This record gives sequence, structure tokens and C-alpha cells, in this order.
Amino acid sequence: MGLSLTHVLMFLAVAALVLSTGKLSGVMGDFAKGIRNFKAGLAEDDSELTKVPAQKAMEVPAITDRRNA
Repeated sequence: MGLSLTHVLMFLAVAALVLSTGKLSGVMGDFAKGIRNFKAGLAEDDSELTKVPAQKAMEVPAITDRRNA
């Protein structure tokens, strides 16, 4: 079982993809951005769950001077 022309072409295609500097660095950069965004999304979900809802401030009636009333 020797190497056929199809095997050699597939090997050359994979080698060209791996060894091409622009394509590989672009793919890895996009992959890293995706992971970063995923982690940020998880952190946002956690922070929303741990937030304590703010209590509404009670309205206190203003104190008026009743001596003149």
C-alpha cells in the first residue's frame, strides 16, 4: 500500500494550511477571541446571579412647620 496521488495532495493541502503564517495566526487569533468572549459571558452570568436586588428607598414625608398652620 503506497501513497496515492490523493494522499499526497491532502498532505500538501494540510501542510500549506499549517505552514502559512497569515492564515494560521488569523485562525488562532479568532479562536482566542472566541474563548475570551465565552469566558466573559460566563463571568457576566455569574455576576448577575450574585447581585442582590437593591431595595427601593422609602419615601419619608417632609417635615413641615405646623406652628403657622
